[in-house]
Amino acid sequence: MDNNKQNEIKIELTPEIAAGHYSNLAVIAHSAGEFFLDFIAVSPNVQQARVQTRVIMTPENAKNLLFALRDNLTKYEATFGEIERKMPKNQDNGFKA
Repeated sequence: MDNNKQNEIKIELTPEIAAGHYSNLAVIAHSAGEFFLDFIAVSPNVQQARVQTRVIMTPENAKNLLFALRDNLTKYEATFGEIERKMPKNQDNGFKA
């Protein structure tokens, strides 16, 4: 039997999950065994924002995510051009490490 067929995972995407959540801020924290990624939607002139989604993953999976994201950004830029980082003076890009 083909090993690729044997290792195939069927992934279900329900309509509720497919709708997704918008995020313009991510806060990342970690412990010895997990990485915590909080995705937040911040509105201008509002002093409070709610975490929309929290993703918890192992350090190994966080590193796999890093490489997968880097690979996809490289492919995106090869197709659509370089993504320029736009940051207001004295602020970060909205994503905190």
